[in-house]
Amino acid sequence: MIQLYSNLPTLDLHGVDREYARIQINDFIRDNYLAKNKKIVIIHGNGTGVIKRTTREVLKINRYVEEFHIDNFNDGMTIVTIRKKP
Repeated sequence: MIQLYSNLPTLDLHGVDREYARIQINDFIRDNYLAKNKKIVIIHGNGTGVIKRTTREVLKINRYVEEFHIDNFNDGMTIVTIRKKP
């Protein structure tokens, strides 16, 4: 992982299936929202692209996600910005 993101909370989804990934992503986002973390990293890898697509699908509809993007240097990693807690 690039040094810039080394101290951000990170979820590694290598080896999980699609449904477990959905659960893990939503729980990880909720926990970090409650902890008031602004940015998090989700490592989904490339592989067949199933977990990468699932990650995007989940992030698009999660109410705590402000924005997200694939890392410029590692397309197996997504950087997520979480909404501020009121």
